[in-house]
Amino acid sequence: MASMQPPSASSSPRFCNTGSFMRMPRMDDPTGMDFAVFGIPFDTGSSYRTGSRFGPSAIRHISSMIKPNNVIFEVNILNELTGGDFGDVNIVPGYIEPSYAAITEFMQPLLEAGAVPLGLGGDHAITLAELRAVAAKHGKVSLLHFDSHLDLNESVFGQPYNHGTPFRRALEEGLIDPSTSIQLGMRGSLYDPDDFKIAADLGFKVLPAHIMREMGLPAVIEAIQQRVGDTKVFLTFDIDFVDPAYAPGTGTPEVGGFTSWEVLSLVRALKNLHYVGFDIVEVMPGIDQAELTAYLAANIGFEFLSILAFQKKNGLR
Repeated sequence: MASMQPPSASSSPRFCNTGSFMRMPRMDDPTGMDFAVFGIPFDTGSSYRTGSRFGPSAIRHISSMIKPNNVIFEVNILNELTGGDFGDVNIVPGYIEPSYAAITEFMQPLLEAGAVPLGLGGDHAITLAELRAVAAKHGKVSLLHFDSHLDLNESVFGQPYNHGTPFRRALEEGLIDPSTSIQLGMRGSLYDPDDFKIAADLGFKVLPAHIMREMGLPAVIEAIQQRVGDTKVFLTFDIDFVDPAYAPGTGTPEVGGFTSWEVLSLVRALKNLHYVGFDIVEVMPGIDQAELTAYLAANIGFEFLSILAFQKKNGLR
């Protein structure tokens, strides 16, 4: 097999990038792959700013800055894992349900081959389709949800599918188990003061940003581990979990969020969970500054893959 390692910047300039994540090989056949990176350039579910359809390409572009060795986990992700970039889902702009069908169809062979999917969004509406594909393979999963919003609305503009509704639909469709799921980082003003109570009544555990601050990160990490346990986990990361000072390029920002260092520390501390899928959503390069948001998203994706590499190296996967 040809080397899976990306070219070194000492022999090939980083700006010589054909558009893959971390300049990884482009893949078509998932057979034998540990992971599969792919883009979902869809933002029809956005309720305010649009432009996250360009998120996958922005994340890939700046990801050329990332090298394959993770010094925290002491792994080279492409020595430990096989995988690559499988391109983008051919979504249907302006049409949510046909796009959902395209996403699940795209993911099915990846999951059947045993690859862990890493989806690059795209707005948060896409996660419902990803969960449909993941649940078809793994059954009901635990949701580990980093966000400044709950995304549990019954409807938005009278419509059932929107970036504010995916987890209400996922719950109704039996894709996620709320008793082992947890939502973190919610903050900002609300239309309904009972939003957190509604989430609790639906069975979710919610740790709003102010509660996380009161607890401290070590206690938050312990709460996540206790809630999720050894269940199969889908981790969805909305970039607006991060404070807009660190991630300005997103559609519905909320002040009072978390720093990039806190985000990386949280993700790294959750290295022993049983992940069956990841996504990163709501990156909007058109309003980003100096690619800060896209670069953070790319680094979060790198940490997700580093966790898989760490687990495989240590016999945990």
